[in-house]
Amino acid sequence: MHGTGRSAEEVRRRLVIGRQRAWLRWTLGSKRALDAGSAFLLLVGLSPLLAMLLVSCGGRLTRQARLGRWAEPFEMVSFDFEPKSVARRLGLHRLPVVVSILRGELSWIGPRALEPAELTAADREQWRRWDLRPGLLSLWWIRTRANNNYGTEWETDSEYGQDAGVWNDMGIVARAIPAALYGSGAAITEDEISVLGLRMDNLTMSEAVDWIGQRIRTRETAAIRFLNADCANRAWSDDGYRDVLNSAGLTLADGIGLKLAGQILGRPVRQNVNGTDLFPKLCARLAEGGHSLFLLGAKPGVAELVAAWAAENHKGIRIAGVRDGYFSAEQDEEVVRQISAASPDVLLVAFGAPRQDVWIAARAGRLGAGVAMGVGGLFDFYSGRIPRAPQWMRDMAVEWLYRFWQEPGRMWRRYFVGNFVFLLRVGLERLGRRPWEK
Repeated sequence: MHGTGRSAEEVRRRLVIGRQRAWLRWTLGSKRALDAGSAFLLLVGLSPLLAMLLVSCGGRLTRQARLGRWAEPFEMVSFDFEPKSVARRLGLHRLPVVVSILRGELSWIGPRALEPAELTAADREQWRRWDLRPGLLSLWWIRTRANNNYGTEWETDSEYGQDAGVWNDMGIVARAIPAALYGSGAAITEDEISVLGLRMDNLTMSEAVDWIGQRIRTRETAAIRFLNADCANRAWSDDGYRDVLNSAGLTLADGIGLKLAGQILGRPVRQNVNGTDLFPKLCARLAEGGHSLFLLGAKPGVAELVAAWAAENHKGIRIAGVRDGYFSAEQDEEVVRQISAASPDVLLVAFGAPRQDVWIAARAGRLGAGVAMGVGGLFDFYSGRIPRAPQWMRDMAVEWLYRFWQEPGRMWRRYFVGNFVFLLRVGLERLGRRPWEK
């Protein structure tokens, strides 16, 4: 023990915390210096334009109450142009916000500047978020555009706060470029939409997990399909597969291709509900109630590794069984009996599309599973056999490019030919062509 009565471990802990705080102060200080310097130079360079815009709007300014760092109120000022004016359409009315950046009320990058009415007592406890200046551009905005805003805005802001700094901000600016091209998120849209004649349930990730949880509690049998551009291309010329997709209890949008299709057709897709991101959330829900999971597919040994990952990361989940996907036609009935005897709450089948969906549909009445879904290459990711694209690529909605880099010989046709064909067909549907309607 030291003379102060503190243990060596306590001293080390305080030193670590002190270094972290010093690093945070230095990081935020350098970020603030860059904000102020760039805002000053921008104001000097734009001063003639700002003066001209101020005169053109008759000196009228709009003031909006916002909450800044530590929830301190401030006013965001903009030029008061008519809604249909050219200046407003070009976004020039927002230029006075540079003054707020120079004054330290805003940053270029940071959490969204909230309105006072949005603040709740619980929100005030999000200390990591309020330690940062709000920004014109936020990580949450990017993820909303990319349709992978699965958590809450507060969680995303806290994530940003852990890595806040100039380099992280530069990465967010780079991610914002493709995000701006993807269009806005879909907060309000239809609950069910169709693309190329394929029905799709327009749910968010949390709504999909709730839907599955409800079926598990009531022991209702249901099949879930994931619809992506490749599945839609296959169903275009395969009526049997089309029927399988359209007969599912739940069909979920998977990938940026479906988001773009929804924009072209005027049917916005709420979120990219892919199986890889759904899996950990599903495991958490199963663990809460001590429910069971059966894993079928992939190479020998892979399913066991995924089961080990689920059991380690989600205590309480029950593994009803595992089986690789390398079995003969003669062994098929044996596999069905194994699953039926285990009677899992959820069955995941990783055969790849369309085989996995067709296999489930043909045996639906005999599997004895509550919810069955085909999950493609999910097992490879969670077993560690194939690394997943880093988060920044997912935020830019270019995970497909990472998959191509991993397996160019297998993926080039699907991504560089298939995606083009898919969007071409969506364009033809937009023009009124519907060859599936016979």
